[in-house]
Amino acid sequence: MVMKKIFLLLLLTLSTQVSALEVAGMPVPENLQLDKYSLQLNGAGIRTKFLIKIYIAALYLGDKMHTGEEVLASTGAKRMSFILLHDMSGKQVVDGINEAILPNNSEDEMKALESRLYEFEKMFTAVPEIKKGEIVNLDYIPGLGTRVTLNGVERGHIEGLDFSRALLKIWVGTKPVKAELKQHVLGNE
Repeated sequence: MVMKKIFLLLLLTLSTQVSALEVAGMPVPENLQLDKYSLQLNGAGIRTKFLIKIYIAALYLGDKMHTGEEVLASTGAKRMSFILLHDMSGKQVVDGINEAILPNNSEDEMKALESRLYEFEKMFTAVPEIKKGEIVNLDYIPGLGTRVTLNGVERGHIEGLDFSRALLKIWVGTKPVKAELKQHVLGNE
């Protein structure tokens, strides 16, 4: 009887351990701590362009959400994480973001973001190269704004929930960078 209880306890313990999800051979954590906020992986997928795998995108939220509207309406902490699948310059990162942010935001929204986008761009153009396997995190932290980190080193932060939403529209907006990637980060595939 004692052995049976130990076996059941061991089985229960093993079943509650969280392992990392693997995408394109890279581990993607299923849970993380962002300052005082506990976040869970909402979904992850691979961004491709011309059949080249560019990065793994992983969206983390406090609670699972399956529509872009829910994610964009959320005022809670969130993380959009990128694991690069090939080397890129900081300028290439900025060019990709600029290309994808325009179709998802109105002219008025872009005008309101102009100076903050410039500050954001400077965080990346100062980096000569981001290597395969390196991680970029865009963290929205209530009261702070969007904190940008590269391999755990803070590059700076940009104020405003509107800035975070403008960036998130790249992946979960009405004109996402890739429709298939949107479904993956929303946990729908």
